Amino acid sequence: MSKPGQMVLVALRKMIASGELAAGERLMEVPTAELFGVSRMPVRMAFRTLEQEGLLVRFGGRGFQVRSVSADDIAGAVEVRGVLEGLAARQAAERGLAAPARAALQQCLIEGDQLFDKGFVTEEDLQAYHDLNMRFHQVIIEASHNPAITVALARNDHLPFASVTALAVDRHDLAREYRRFNFAHMQHHAVFDALVNRQGARAEAIMREHANATLRYAETFGANASGTGMQVILPSALAASDIQHQ
Repeated sequence: MSKPGQMVLVALRKMIASGELAAGERLMEVPTAELFGVSRMPVRMAFRTLEQEGLLVRFGGRGFQVRSVSADDIAGAVEVRGVLEGLAARQAAERGLAAPARAALQQCLIEGDQLFDKGFVTEEDLQAYHDLNMRFHQVIIEASHNPAITVALARNDHLPFASVTALAVDRHDLAREYRRFNFAHMQHHAVFDALVNRQGARAEAIMREHANATLRYAETFGANASGTGMQVILPSALAASDIQHQ
């Protein structure tokens, strides 16, 4: 795919994941091309890719619309992610962590401890947790040395809220979000302990359970969440870096 096509693809994925493009919203080639300042061909290729990923569906004979994603859709994708990340953790544990991977995971744990030890979180803290959470998961995936897991996760994670790259938080109940993410951070500690002690089965089980916590996204976003304090945190540099460099 051309660079303009990649730019449009990444931007539309982000807009769908954040809810800026709502379920059922129609997308046409010409207006979209004008929006991004490109020709129709890159837009057409991006639409086709998003259709293959299950984010868009054809609307009659012309154009596309954003697919309506159900709670069951998200739950199924999250379960698949748990299986894949669990496999990555088991293989990483059985291989043994290299020193750089171990150090990177320890740094994530230190940063998380600093966020949660004060007994509360702010919206800025949750953004910081989101970033370290992505790093933690990515290190484990890479430590498995299994490229098939990376490929499978990339396909599965395009569904909104099924990936660790999109974190749903309730800005109106930060006390609950503190409990929720502090628990997730404790699971990070547990899986790290299993990894360094080369306990493959234990590491796999913890990672699968860790992914199940994401099912709250399905409960929250499967229904109409408008008017709530829900916010989707995306990678802080996702749009800028991907659009500029892909």
